[in-house]
Amino acid sequence: MFKSYLKIAWRSLLKNKGFTFLNIIGLSVAFGAAILLSMAALFELSYNQFHENTDDIQQVYITSQRIKGPEANTSHPIPLASTLKEEIPGISKITRHLEENTLLAYKDKELGADLTWVDPDFFSIFSFPILEGNSQNPFEEGNTAVLARELATAVFGDDNAIGKTINLMVEGQARPFQVTAIIEDAPQNSTMDFEVLVNFKNIPGHDEAMDDWGSSNHQVFLILDEGVTTAQFETATNSFVNLHYTNEIENAKRDGVSVDKEGQYVNLSLSPFKDAYFTGYSRGTATTNKSLPYIVLGIAFLILFIASVNFINMSIAKNTGRLQEIGMRKTLGAAKRHVFFQFWNESILIFLATIIIGTLLSALLLDDFKILFRTGATYSNTFSPAILTGAFIIFFIITLIAGGYPALLLTKLGTLQALKGKLEVKSGNALRNVLMVVQFAIAILLISGTFVLWGQLEYMRTKDLGYNKEQVVSVPLNGKKNSYTAVQLLREELSGNSNILSVSGSDNALGRGKDGSAYISRLGFDYKDRSVKTHMLVVDYDYPKTLDLELINGRTFNRDFAADSLSVVINEAMAKELGEEDPVGKRFILSDSINYTIVGLVKDYHFHKLDKTIEPLTLFMNNDWDLYYAYIKVAPENLASSFSAIETAWKAIEPNAEFLGSFLDENIDRALRREKIMITIITSGAIVAIILSCIGLLAISLLVVNQRTKEIGVRKVVGASVASLAVLLAKDFVKLVVIGFVLVVPFAWFAAKNWLEGYTYHVDLSIWFFIAAGALAVLIALATISTGTIRAALQNPVKSLRTE
Repeated sequence: MFKSYLKIAWRSLLKNKGFTFLNIIGLSVAFGAAILLSMAALFELSYNQFHENTDDIQQVYITSQRIKGPEANTSHPIPLASTLKEEIPGISKITRHLEENTLLAYKDKELGADLTWVDPDFFSIFSFPILEGNSQNPFEEGNTAVLARELATAVFGDDNAIGKTINLMVEGQARPFQVTAIIEDAPQNSTMDFEVLVNFKNIPGHDEAMDDWGSSNHQVFLILDEGVTTAQFETATNSFVNLHYTNEIENAKRDGVSVDKEGQYVNLSLSPFKDAYFTGYSRGTATTNKSLPYIVLGIAFLILFIASVNFINMSIAKNTGRLQEIGMRKTLGAAKRHVFFQFWNESILIFLATIIIGTLLSALLLDDFKILFRTGATYSNTFSPAILTGAFIIFFIITLIAGGYPALLLTKLGTLQALKGKLEVKSGNALRNVLMVVQFAIAILLISGTFVLWGQLEYMRTKDLGYNKEQVVSVPLNGKKNSYTAVQLLREELSGNSNILSVSGSDNALGRGKDGSAYISRLGFDYKDRSVKTHMLVVDYDYPKTLDLELINGRTFNRDFAADSLSVVINEAMAKELGEEDPVGKRFILSDSINYTIVGLVKDYHFHKLDKTIEPLTLFMNNDWDLYYAYIKVAPENLASSFSAIETAWKAIEPNAEFLGSFLDENIDRALRREKIMITIITSGAIVAIILSCIGLLAISLLVVNQRTKEIGVRKVVGASVASLAVLLAKDFVKLVVIGFVLVVPFAWFAAKNWLEGYTYHVDLSIWFFIAAGALAVLIALATISTGTIRAALQNPVKSLRTE
């Protein structure tokens, strides 16, 4: 019996080559696109999931109550980790974590490297396998280092690296470290990236800072003992912070700050490390936002849904031509279940073929997909047995619905009605209209969502950031020379080039440089008997001039003023933090009892993330603090030749250091890389979904035309024109577009509004996004159905009436 079903199904598919071809093409594209989109989304969701203890690893963050509201921070003082371990019960393992760039030297080789300071527990908390060397305690001795496998190969080649001594540049000085172990490189789906690991105790000034609870510069991760909950930990640390953060608490009381719901001014909390890739610390708490990958997964599901609906509609349209066959089968004694299984077998054959083709298509396009969308997605790291089981269940349900529904619909016909070859589907029209509304609604939702997503991305890319990003090149100072010396040598090397307008330096990257760093520093102090906090930026001469910062009042740093090492320039947000309308000339004292004078006020500019409110910023110029970036402003003409001149100058002063220069607008694009990639993936998925919707609309329009053949013939006989018939057939579709628009726009507006609220600065949510989406949906619908409707209107009425 089953063999007979397969033979008949195969013959039927070959007989209806057009139907079979359209279904296979549509479903294959749907499966291929859904697989690629799902892989990209699941890869995003797989970040940090490879650790054996991933569910137990927690990141410590501190929440401080401020006058403006609670403020959360993941940066901690040096004594926190060890003191927590000693005084708070229930902590199994704990490690500090601080990343910075360094220069690694071995014999005649010099390489830029990512240096990470960690504690010994790091190796048992995180699952980065030690491949060679001391796997029990890599930091057993004093100045020891652990190298990542790729860097070890680059430095030592095939030689054994264990026991060798390398030199690392730390705060401008070369320090020797002995290699004790080689560790596996961090995978792509890791939020941690490292090349050299060094014991945190070797950080300069570590022992002297063990009593300093006022400055913070690193992250802390821990694992709690079995049975200890995060709530228990957070409650237990209330007395801990009251003991060790006394200065901050006293300042909060003095400033009239309100306590939180637990009566605390300061509290320590934990956030799951497995969600670190999606976690932000706004409004005083850890918030996780996985909306983008879930949107991608949703689009993959919609693609499959639309393809399945298309298959149902096209099956109904095609199978109306098989009514006489069904009637004959019933006459010969076939039961409903026989007809049902016949149709189901045909759907299974098509779906199996399209799954195979779609999988092959995704495999062929995977490399290009990974390059285009910059994702590390692979079959192995995204598809687990649970996901494959779910995919099989979905396959079974889709084939049952797609093949079973047309079978149930057609087998309900009486034998005589089927033998006549006529299909009267009154209730089917209602279902057809519902499916059309759903497809139009999905199309409008995807189109409007794409408009909003790209509108926000373009807004962030083109927003006035308060500085000149088109003409300024940033160069990481990753060489051996003192940072101020390197900047001065760059000035001298480029002084004869008329296209070089200005050279300066800073310890902060604007956007994200090619070295991948995004360093920030904060400090707090008392001003007029209240506590204030500010971001701290170390700069060199000509920094405001190089970036075209707008000077509102006062002056910037000047070589004619020898005391400018005790002068600062602040932004407008810092002036508000101080409560001064005219801050120039005002003084404040830092914790080292040194008086600083405000000599200038600059307009606010985006020195940090673009999705954050511009916060208080203070510019210092002190040669005791290092610079990390050189900034070179170039003339708008001959940008390429100016960039080449900067690269040549860099190689002249740092011949062994890699040149990683880039324009600031490139840095901004790099900082928006994740959003851009995910939005591009979403847009691509939306386009595929819209194309599949068009195929579905074509199938429905052909079904409608097929049902109204006699009506069209009669209207033509009584004088109806081709244009009036085309309008008659098209207006019903337009009505359904309007219904779909009305139903989906409130939801689309709500979803877009909630998404945009995650950005401090965002595009205005205009109704025109949705009106444009609705208009485009109408155009797509009319273009899709025009071929079938116009052809039906042009058909000879005699032929259609004779057929009827």
